[in-house]
Amino acid sequence: MTRVLVVDDDRSIRRTLEKFLQGEGYEVLTAQAGPEGLDAIRRGVADAVLLDLGLPEMDGLEVLAQVQDLPSPPPIIVCTARDDMQSTVRAVQLGAYDYLVKPLDVDRLRLLVRRALDSREASRNLRQIVQEVSSGYQVGSIVGKSTAIREIYKAIGAVSMSRTTVLVTGESGTGKELVARAIHYASPDRERPFVAVNCTALARELLESELFGHVRGAFTGAVADKVGRFELAAQGTLFLDEVAEIPLDLQAKLLRVLQERVFERVGDTRSLPLRARVVAATHRDLAAMVREGTFREDLYYRLRVMEIPIPPLRERREDIQLLVDALLAKINRELHKGVRFVAQEAMRLLETYPWPGNVRELENALTRAVVLAKGDVLDLPLLPIGDSQADPQAPQVPHAEEAVLPLREVEKRHVEHVLRLTGWNKRRACALLDISRPTLDRKIEEYQLKRPGE
Repeated sequence: MTRVLVVDDDRSIRRTLEKFLQGEGYEVLTAQAGPEGLDAIRRGVADAVLLDLGLPEMDGLEVLAQVQDLPSPPPIIVCTARDDMQSTVRAVQLGAYDYLVKPLDVDRLRLLVRRALDSREASRNLRQIVQEVSSGYQVGSIVGKSTAIREIYKAIGAVSMSRTTVLVTGESGTGKELVARAIHYASPDRERPFVAVNCTALARELLESELFGHVRGAFTGAVADKVGRFELAAQGTLFLDEVAEIPLDLQAKLLRVLQERVFERVGDTRSLPLRARVVAATHRDLAAMVREGTFREDLYYRLRVMEIPIPPLRERREDIQLLVDALLAKINRELHKGVRFVAQEAMRLLETYPWPGNVRELENALTRAVVLAKGDVLDLPLLPIGDSQADPQAPQVPHAEEAVLPLREVEKRHVEHVLRLTGWNKRRACALLDISRPTLDRKIEEYQLKRPGE
């Protein structure tokens, strides 16, 4: 009979899981402490393991770390009350088959145990624990406990120990660069460079040189050799933000780099090795662009070896309270303010507003509110959104219960609103929207936006 080991210090949980698993037809073994569970695993008495992290004498992560030294460890499903990014990433990197947060979903547990047993021979070899990164990075790191965010944590843990090319997708403002940085800082190469390139911020004639570098005399104005971003990234991570904006001819060159793992500086014939991991990101629908002929199909599949989609904020409202707490702490430090509380009405608005600009818009709204706050409470009138909006001409965004607008219309209204707020000061609008001037000009033309009075 197939045997499942339950390692948990809570007697009632052990008994509940024992009855459940016996009802599924498994023989069940139990252990209440880390060393006891590790000993049972080493003796090979279990075909699968349900492991708590908060164990006496030896933490569950330490059990995972020691289990990975075994020649053929059983699949281990973590079942814990710890609901945070670091624990999830560490557990997956250390080879956990999956990560479940208590209270457990029995249907999902049933499916995972079955899958884990079916795939025992495919035990993961992810062994290294993610070290703590700098406090400054942790402040801005991914925040959330929703199901979608937990899946992102798992994906980060799974890809960070390899040099697989990763494509991060999601609307503007969802935090795609944060995911890219999390992958980098969770990898063995965390001490090496993380080099980011915004593909919309550079003119086409500059982008090639910026990516690949050039040699002296390669073109007019090339008065000295220039090291490109591929070379600067060395054995670290190269992040290509808004990769969909790369022109077709450069897409062909990028494809060759990813396929052959070599590149040449502009004007040079010598090939240089690509040692960096490549993480790309876009808010565009690349599959649709492939069908339209504006993005190469072969490059699309080369980038999409591993895809991590990030959901918009309106689809993970349960994370908003956590995000508000984290962002307020960050903003208070930066502005030397002491806003510690959010009024109930203000929080209700924050949790129901659809946030077309996602986390970036939320941070901008909180920053403005903190600047205007006189005391330690953030009140509803301070928020430049929803019904509290002071501008009577501001575009109205539907509430969650109303008909949902197409994303294109939401983006158009948001861009138009920011332009109105800034008096059509494009520099300030670009800063608020976190986009480049060429991107803003393109959106103004695309949406046929007009300055009042024109």
